[in-house]
Order: sequence, then C-alpha cells, then structure tokens
Amino acid sequence: GEAKAHSRTWVRGRHLGQPQGSLTTHVLNTATGLPAARLALRLAQLQEPGAQWRELAQRWTDEDGRCLPLLPPGQAKAGTYKLHFETAAYWESLGYSSFYPFVEVVFTITDPTQKLHVPLLISPYSYTTYRGS
Repeated sequence: GEAKAHSRTWVRGRHLGQPQGSLTTHVLNTATGLPAARLALRLAQLQEPGAQWRELAQRWTDEDGRCLPLLPPGQAKAGTYKLHFETAAYWESLGYSSFYPFVEVVFTITDPTQKLHVPLLISPYSYTTYRGS
C-alpha cells in the first residue's frame, strides 16, 4: 500500500546521500527486568545563545519500552538536547514511589548524520544511561 511505497522511497532517498541520523531511546525497568511501558517522555533542544529549551517531540513508550524516533532521519542538527522522562508517574502507576520525580538526560549531538540511541535503565532508587548504538 501507500505506507510501503513511502518507506521504499525513503530507503532509496537514503542511498542518494540524504542524512541518515535519527534519535531513539529504550527504557528498561531494572527492578523487574522488563521494558518500561507507558512511560511519558519528551525531547527538547537548547536554543543558543541563552538557555531556553525548545520542545521538539513528546512520546509514550510502548510495551517494549520503545517509541518512534524522536528525531526522524534528516531532522537532527548539531547541538545540546534533553530527554525528559516522567519516571514518578510511571512508578506510581505500578504502585511504587520513586526517589526521582523525573529523569533528565542532557547530551550533545556533534554529527547529525549519525544514528544516536540513548537508553535509560530505571528502578525506584536509581537510573543509568549510556550512549547506545
């Protein structure tokens, strides 16, 4: 159908040298070892000069703890970004309280053509993030 034709065009476009970068995340509940489903998150970019954050995307994680790319291919620009995860609401929905009301991961994109994956591992009393692939 239409979606397939569109995705084929997109793949062909990539081979013609269009930017390939995208930004993805994956949230894992380390208390259960399961993906963190239905967790709200948003992406913002730091506006230079000054210190204003401009929101670019809002998502909810799916049953696999993932969501659609936060920056589609070709839309990333070099700069400073912030992923904001609504961890307290997530833990409350499971009947737990959380030491962290939310988690913010601030990172820099230097090469917008590079695929960037920023996973988050959470428990009620800890969190870890790293640059994934």
